[in-house]
Amino acid sequence: MRTIADAGTVRLARTEGLSRSAFLVLLAVADRARHGLGIIDEVEASTGGKVKLGPGTLYGTIQKVEAEGLIRETTAVPDPADDDPRRRYYRITAAGQRALRREAERMSALVDAALDKRVLGET
Repeated sequence: MRTIADAGTVRLARTEGLSRSAFLVLLAVADRARHGLGIIDEVEASTGGKVKLGPGTLYGTIQKVEAEGLIRETTAVPDPADDDPRRRYYRITAAGQRALRREAERMSALVDAALDKRVLGET
């Protein structure tokens, strides 16, 4: 079992991690470009309906992570049959992939610690 100390360079300070909405947006575009509604749908599907991003949260988060260079707008349309010229598509950048991986590693270390303490049940 991995401990928090074993996480090595994984940053554990909250100020250095991604916000929940930033993590979810990056996760939604990690495998393919998506437009805003596609991101909302992917977040809802990947969380089993437990998280629903509202438009204000979504577009505020998109603006922030785009300014940080973690995603960028793309002209590549994943499904031309489902395209609408008004839609803006976003894809993850290399920096976004690194940030997503770091945050997932940080979360994994914390979940491992919770499992070790039997916070989530028997291991």
